Amino acid sequence: MESKIFRDFLIQRGLKLTKERMAVLNQIFSIHGHFEPEHLYLNIRNSEIKASRASVYRTLNLLVESGLVERISRSDKGNVYEHTYGHSHHDHMICTTCGVVIEFFSESLEELQKMICTEYHFAGTTHTLEIRGKCRTCQKRKK
Repeated sequence: MESKIFRDFLIQRGLKLTKERMAVLNQIFSIHGHFEPEHLYLNIRNSEIKASRASVYRTLNLLVESGLVERISRSDKGNVYEHTYGHSHHDHMICTTCGVVIEFFSESLEELQKMICTEYHFAGTTHTLEIRGKCRTCQKRKK
């Protein structure tokens, strides 16, 4: 299904679903969790389909635009992504020391956001919540 969504998205922009773009899409949807673009590129480079680093990064940006992939963390260590199609909504806690990403869902937070939107007469359609700090392991490390 994600390939049809991506193909339709590309057609709307006058682009084609090339075998390189398809390789990037397939590789991303074979990953069950978060990934970094460079690891994605290295996995594709080691596969049967060859794609340049630039093609991988451009395709990743197109997948973000299409809504199939989300950029979940931006830091000095780089970007981290995840595919979102077919997954329920969740938010993230990101350790600023080691970079670990912890997924969570809070019904209370979801309800609070709805109340805030109502209070401000705002029709919210989506949101991204990132809480940055230190994970349990990094908190325990001696300074």
